[in-house]
Amino acid sequence: MAEIDRQTILDSVGPVQTILDAHDGVVNVIDTTGGVISISLEGGCTGCSSTPMTAMQIYYSLMKLDEVNDVLFVNGELPAYMRSFINEKLGIEE
Repeated sequence: MAEIDRQTILDSVGPVQTILDAHDGVVNVIDTTGGVISISLEGGCTGCSSTPMTAMQIYYSLMKLDEVNDVLFVNGELPAYMRSFINEKLGIEE
C-alpha cells in the first residue's frame, strides 16, 4: 500500500481546520505508513480542554478515507471510549 499523501490528510481534517486556525492549533502528520496515520495536535491544542473533541472530529473524518486503516494520536488526544464510539458508528471492527 502506498503512503497516503500528507496534504490529503490535512485537507480531510475538514471543518476542524477553521477552528484550529482560529486557536493557533496545528495538525502535525508524523507518519502515514501502511495506512496508519500518526499525528499530533500541537500549538494552541496543547493543554486545551477541547482537544479530545477536536481529535474525535479528525479521527472521524480520516477514518472515512478508504486508504486509512487507523489514526493514532501520539499525544493521546483521543480517549479509548471516543474511539470505540466512532468505530461503532462507522461500523469498523476493532
